[in-house]
Amino acid sequence: MTAPHDRRRLLTGMAAAAAAGVLSPLSAAAALLPTPPQTEGPFYPLTLPLDSDNDLVRVAGQAVSAAGTIAHVGGRVLDANGRAVSGARVEIWQCDANGRYHHVDDDNAAEDAGFQGYGQTPTASDGGYRFRTIRPVAYPGRTPHIHFKISGNGFDSLTTQLYVAGEPRNARDGVLNRIDVTARDRVMVPFLPAPEIEANALKATFDIVLGDAG
Repeated sequence: MTAPHDRRRLLTGMAAAAAAGVLSPLSAAAALLPTPPQTEGPFYPLTLPLDSDNDLVRVAGQAVSAAGTIAHVGGRVLDANGRAVSGARVEIWQCDANGRYHHVDDDNAAEDAGFQGYGQTPTASDGGYRFRTIRPVAYPGRTPHIHFKISGNGFDSLTTQLYVAGEPRNARDGVLNRIDVTARDRVMVPFLPAPEIEANALKATFDIVLGDAG
């Protein structure tokens, strides 16, 4: 787990993130459009790491933080009628700055031991969630992305992926382009400078809509 002083810094930064709009609600126009599902891929953890909180940049027992550009990623989980989904489990996993997942079957590059690679957090009463991670990077065959899985009681689990808006590699990514062109914007997220949260960090808002309206 994150050290106490790091935890205080993280919570302060995340409070600033909420104030700065990282946890902004969905627009009314998009509220009933479900987030497109995507493949889980081969690198979901076989066993969960001992440190699996929502700060992926600091790993318990490691003196050095993760390489890469820190990004505060947050948003809300809503049902298709716009109601907040509280108590859902939000999981993310992604490769490190070298392009390697923390997975036994990935030997694509040297592993960054300072990057957690996987994190999880419950949604708050307003459906909000938040992570401190790194801006995703490309690796052979894939554009930068972060895997998401949302599960809980009363709804079908959703696995999807977040992509960086404006990333040139998006046009050539086969997984992304399996999504209908009319729905791709729902998984495209801009990563914007966020000095108000943390020096040299970025922020990204990814609101997730589950299922169909009923």
